[in-house]
Amino acid sequence: MLLSTAFWEWSVGAEVEMHRIADARDTGPGVRRVVVEAPHVAAHYQAGQFVIVRVDDVGERIPLTVAAADPSQGTITLYVQGIGRTTRQLNTLGSGEYLHDVAGPLGKPSEIERYGTAVVVGGGVGTAIAYPVVRALVAAGNRVVAITGGRSREYVILEDELKATGADVVVCTDDGSYGKAGFVTEALADILATESINIVFAAGPVPMMRAVAEVTRPAGIPTVASLNPIMVDGTGMCGGCRVEVGGETKFACVDGPEFDAHLVDFDLLARRNQAYLDFERVRNAELDESSCRAGTES
Repeated sequence: MLLSTAFWEWSVGAEVEMHRIADARDTGPGVRRVVVEAPHVAAHYQAGQFVIVRVDDVGERIPLTVAAADPSQGTITLYVQGIGRTTRQLNTLGSGEYLHDVAGPLGKPSEIERYGTAVVVGGGVGTAIAYPVVRALVAAGNRVVAITGGRSREYVILEDELKATGADVVVCTDDGSYGKAGFVTEALADILATESINIVFAAGPVPMMRAVAEVTRPAGIPTVASLNPIMVDGTGMCGGCRVEVGGETKFACVDGPEFDAHLVDFDLLARRNQAYLDFERVRNAELDESSCRAGTES
């Protein structure tokens, strides 16, 4: 029912009230925290789910993970890393401006149980995916260790929010400028060497999730990866988000986005995520050119 409602809201497009941005602020280089009025999503969202967003009526549809939802205010919180044209365009919007479409919640919620001790690993903006999972696991009575990291201190997000959940938080930076020096996978390996861990969740860049799976594989620790393939409609019809898990084709938008990390073909996922790189470079160049012209004219 939620899926059909989301798709119907998309289909009617301009007839749907646009979604006001209640607050928008930078949290790091190229990363923006955007709070959006989306009452339907806020009322039904669960950890692990996402939305599909359009900035305007001619823009592309992009998937964004919901980091938090406030049903009382009817808002959801998104962390947007400006990489492609659409995410960069979205990150120029400020409080009081609007997104044309916000469809969701989409995808299956995280499987939250009382596992015992869980480790949740978030790399970069993947921490925005990890954060609601940490909250849900703590609420279910688990002891949770949250590992978060970034290239340097300014790329670390949601540290205070993670600590506020009651989880043990380990912060890593690649350059050693803050927290533990090194990669999140090194911190994970240290924990596995000293503690008994019942389950691991991972969210972030594909190479990081692949590395997490290889760290946990020898010990046979159940490991869940939140996959980030290319998506268009978020309903399983376009086929753009297909991934291979245990030799079977799955659609991340409806079968996931979380899967058994030990069964995911990460090499295939990485190749498919690069399918539109040349097109994205052209679109980014067009955005740079239009921004330059606008600056000259002003």
